[in-house]
Amino acid sequence: MKKMLLAAMALSAAFILAPAQTTPPYGKLVKKDPRFDRLLPPGSVIEKLDDGHAWSEGPVWNRQQGYLLWSDIPKNSIFKWTPGPDGNGPGTVSLFLMPSGYTGTAPFTGPEPGSNGLTYDPQGRLVMCEHGDRRVAIQGPAGKKRTLVDRYEGKRLNSPNDLCYKSNGDLYFTDPPYGLPKRWDDPGKELPFQGVYRLGANGVLTLLVKDLKAPNGIAFSPDEKILYVSNSDPEHAVWMAYEVKADGTLGAGRVFFDATSWIKGHTGLPDGMKIDKDGNLFAAGPGGIHIFAPDATHLGTIEFAAATANCGWGNDGSYLYITSSSALYRIKTGTKGAGF
Repeated sequence: MKKMLLAAMALSAAFILAPAQTTPPYGKLVKKDPRFDRLLPPGSVIEKLDDGHAWSEGPVWNRQQGYLLWSDIPKNSIFKWTPGPDGNGPGTVSLFLMPSGYTGTAPFTGPEPGSNGLTYDPQGRLVMCEHGDRRVAIQGPAGKKRTLVDRYEGKRLNSPNDLCYKSNGDLYFTDPPYGLPKRWDDPGKELPFQGVYRLGANGVLTLLVKDLKAPNGIAFSPDEKILYVSNSDPEHAVWMAYEVKADGTLGAGRVFFDATSWIKGHTGLPDGMKIDKDGNLFAAGPGGIHIFAPDATHLGTIEFAAATANCGWGNDGSYLYITSSSALYRIKTGTKGAGF
C-alpha cells in the first residue's frame, strides 16, 4: 500500500513538470479499430490553443456565451479561452478566476491548491471541485462563490476532483486526496476512504462507492444507465462501470477497461473523461486520450508525449478540447458530445 501511494505521488508530481510538445504536430492519431475513422477522420488536426501552465485540468464549454474555461491547479486559477471573431481560432486567453480552489489566508503547503473539475449546473452556473478548500462550490451572482458540499457525516471531504450532473439535477463527484499537501498520508485527512458521492437535488449527500484507491474522472452514458469512474491507481489503473439504479444509487461495479499494463512506458493514469452521443468514451489515460466503444473495445488513441488530464466537448459539440500537461488543445471530431 505504501509503495503504491508513493508511486502515485511521484507520478502526479511528474505530471506537473512534464513539458508539452512545443511545435506541431502536437500529437498523433493511432487507430486500433476501423470505427475510429468515423470519430476522428484521417487528416484531423490537433490544434494548440494555449501553453505555459503548470497543470491544466477540467475543460468546460460555456454554451450560453461561447467560451471555454479550464483549471490550472498549481496556479490556483481558472483561465478562459474565447474564440476569434469567426467563432473559431486563434482566440484569446484571459484569467477568469483567482483564487479558484484555495481561499485561505495561510500559505498553502501542497502542490495543488486550485480548482480541478469544472461543470455547469442545469441553471448554467459554474460548479467547481476545489482542492484547497476541500469542497464543491458554485459561482453565483457577481462571481461570488458558495459551498454546495464540503463534509460527509461531519468529516471534511478529501479534495473533490471531478463531477457531472444527472438530468434530474443530482450531482455526482469523486473525492481522492490529491489536493491534500501529503495526500493519503496527510494528517488533515479526516475520511479513511476515497469516495464517489451523489449530492441530490434535495441537498442530501450519499456515499456511493468507497472501495477505489483513487477515484478520479466521472461521466454518465447518454441514457444515464451507466456511471463510469476512472481509478488513477498505478497498481490498478482501470475505468469502472456502475449500473445506475432507479433511485440514483449504484449497483455493483465492473471493470470496463484495465490499462494497468499501459503504465510502463507511458505518462499519465486514468483521469478525466467525456462521452459522445453514441456512448463512446473519450478518456484521458496513459499515453493520451483513449477512445472506447460502449462494448469496451479500444478504438484508438489521441497520443500525447506529456501526461494528459482531461477533455471536454465544445462549440456545437463536435470539438474536443484537451488539457495535457501545460497546454490546451482541441480537435474537430466526426461525432458530438452527449447532450449536444
